[in-house]
Amino acid sequence: MADRILVLYGSYRADRMGIRLADYIVAGLSARGNDVELIDAKAIGLPMLDRMYKEHAPGSAPPAMETLARKIVAADAFVFVTGEYNWGMQPGLKNLTDHFLEEWFWRPAAIASYSAGRLSGARASTLWHGTLSEMGMVVISSTLAIGPIGQTLTAEGKPTGDGGHALERAFPRFADDLAWWTEATKAQRARKAPPY
Repeated sequence: MADRILVLYGSYRADRMGIRLADYIVAGLSARGNDVELIDAKAIGLPMLDRMYKEHAPGSAPPAMETLARKIVAADAFVFVTGEYNWGMQPGLKNLTDHFLEEWFWRPAAIASYSAGRLSGARASTLWHGTLSEMGMVVISSTLAIGPIGQTLTAEGKPTGDGGHALERAFPRFADDLAWWTEATKAQRARKAPPY
């Protein structure tokens, strides 16, 4: 049975470049036989966080939030594709993520970061690691760090140049790590109910 993986992306910019990396990851994981869906924070359009999903009475959450909650609960694993803004997290992705909590529990998460510069979003990746762990996910050790993104992936999400070759070399380990943890957490949840 195929693993159900959500790839979450959060840029709201008009000329966003990170969508190239999100598309590359969706294509790469799909080619490995997974059931993959891109969750684009801008397209979903959740408001700035006021009330989390769990703070709404059953059946009263906004439709987009309700639909996304069901997708998160049904997923086997997550990939967070994040840019870096002023050494920090991308606010659109953080806002989307914070609307939920228990829905994320007991599944693995992978982080793929990018930037226009040579540091490839590494500082945002480090911040996300602690946040996703606090939100109940098992964060895998393999990461992808892409930069400069405009010289690494074409507008169609195809690797190009030296950075593209490095991405193609790094992706299989990233995907293998995610697959291993996805299998492990699925097996453990089937064997024994989570403690909370």
